[in-house]
Amino acid sequence: MAGNDGNDGNDGNDGNSGLAGGGWAFNDRVDLPFLTEPGVKEQFLGRTSFGDRNWSAYYAAWLIVIDFSQTNWKSRITMLPPSAPQSDETKEEIRRLQTMMLDERPDALGEIFAQADEFMSYFFQLLGGNQVTHPATFRVLTTVNMVGTFVAMYFKALHNRPRPSHLCPALLPPIQVPGHASYPSGHSTQAHLFAECLKSMLPGEQQESACVVLNALADRIARNREIAGVHYRSDSTAGARLAHDILQVLSDESVMPHDPGKPSRFKAAMDRAKSEWA
Repeated sequence: MAGNDGNDGNDGNDGNSGLAGGGWAFNDRVDLPFLTEPGVKEQFLGRTSFGDRNWSAYYAAWLIVIDFSQTNWKSRITMLPPSAPQSDETKEEIRRLQTMMLDERPDALGEIFAQADEFMSYFFQLLGGNQVTHPATFRVLTTVNMVGTFVAMYFKALHNRPRPSHLCPALLPPIQVPGHASYPSGHSTQAHLFAECLKSMLPGEQQESACVVLNALADRIARNREIAGVHYRSDSTAGARLAHDILQVLSDESVMPHDPGKPSRFKAAMDRAKSEWA
């Protein structure tokens, strides 16, 4: 699970990613180690590689982050700067957040707290699955979670927008204000990446309904960050656009690195995930 740094969702979903591949521990007898069982120590398996299935979702995702970083993504993904902190547009956005704080925050607190550090599970719950029943899907979502972090952090540093509560302390967010800049919203980026990937995994006859519910969930997760006072509406909108642009690059076999005659690692992961929903 993510730490206490209010990570804006940019690595908050790592709590489900199995960083060590399971976390089990096994005791062995001191007086009679397993190695001393008859014939055991002489046995060697004929494996020639670690094997794709043995990579945890988290570490497999890093490989695709590396692939993505080698593309021309910086020239393909652009983002207009947000309104200046003291502009009329920003002040109007903050007035909107003040209204949301007074009218909606008490009822939204449960979701705000639940989604602060992890929200991938919301998408699985919506469609009826989990990381055990749909491991390939879990790997894809873990991947786009990390790619979204990578790209969002680049633009956050580029634009360095102050959080709403930095300009209006009276917003008093009920969660710790994330330790990085506001624009674009990491929650919105990742939630919309989850939605877009899942929509493309589902069979055609399910996609129309899936579009409605998955888009609504992604928008709701992003909006809860506005109600909490840690994001502007324009942060959420920028995050949704960014998700679309990231997926365009990830899905482009002409730029994603891969061996001749083979799909890229991301396409291969998506193909395996699609088979889980067939």
